[in-house]
Amino acid sequence: MLVQVSVQSLVFIGASETPVVILRERDGERVLPIWIGLTEAQAIGFELADYKFPRPLTHDLLASVVSGLGGALRKVVISRVEESTYFAEMIIRRNGEVISVDARPSDSIAVALRLEADIFAEEELLERAPFDIPEEPSFGEEPVLEGEPDSEMAAEELKDYLRKLAPEDFGRFTP
Repeated sequence: MLVQVSVQSLVFIGASETPVVILRERDGERVLPIWIGLTEAQAIGFELADYKFPRPLTHDLLASVVSGLGGALRKVVISRVEESTYFAEMIIRRNGEVISVDARPSDSIAVALRLEADIFAEEELLERAPFDIPEEPSFGEEPVLEGEPDSEMAAEELKDYLRKLAPEDFGRFTP
């Protein structure tokens, strides 16, 4: 059974600050944490902060391609996990045809946010999520993942951080 979820937050784990996107079921308390790459976390964070670049980034481009070819992203489904790797499908409707595209959850979420598409997860993934995320921390207390020593960046802090990023802040890729 599919359960509708939404992006609750981005959390950074450990000394390396590994990004985790936290999905929370729309009509409940269960969460699904998915470890993602920094680039995808930035793409999700930029969209959550409503920050727009003058030129399209990769996820903006993909959203434009889907729309430009007459398609509509109907939903994203986070379908399964195998050996700690999550799998997702982007369900696109075009000319009455339904197309399922295999994709990483992080990319799918970034595109879904841009196209305002619904995000779903299989029920069993929410049932076996490894920990709970507190909804709101007490005043003066930093939110943490239960059993983890790291904090979550508040929405306003994230917006400020993302607005101040320059292209040089992303560094260079060296294989």
